[in-house]
Amino acid sequence: MSSDTAHDKLIALLDEHDATYRVIEHAPEAVTEVVSQLAGYDQRQAAKCIVVMVKVGKKVTRYAAAVIPGHKRVDFTKVKALFGGTYAGFAPPEAAEELAGTPVGTIPPFSFDERMELFVDPEVLQHPEVFFNAARFDRSIALATADYEAIAKPTVEPIAQA
Repeated sequence: MSSDTAHDKLIALLDEHDATYRVIEHAPEAVTEVVSQLAGYDQRQAAKCIVVMVKVGKKVTRYAAAVIPGHKRVDFTKVKALFGGTYAGFAPPEAAEELAGTPVGTIPPFSFDERMELFVDPEVLQHPEVFFNAARFDRSIALATADYEAIAKPTVEPIAQA
């Protein structure tokens, strides 16, 4: 899936649910700290999505879309524990892009693939609006947090480092 296709799918999903959102255009960028400055929001309100690979035993690999505040890092130990896994780390870029349908650095905080479970840190949900990648390097979305929760239906777990 191309970035444009993933972006269009995301916008269609938000429109289908009558979500309160706006698209913010900015210079192409993938780093959350820089994007938040370009788009004019506090990175604490950013819903940064990291695709995590979890090994469960020797032969089973599971994936999680771990959504954390933009100023924090994912706690792999916490994600590993959610699956009862033996190892957790960044998913290889090819796997992350296949599961998310968009390039690393543009992954929105949703899961459109049944092989990737969606987890969000409760701190992400503390603001009235969340900001995130819009499946493109040059666009972000500001979405009402209540709409994000209703549409994405994430599992809420503390998965960010303290």
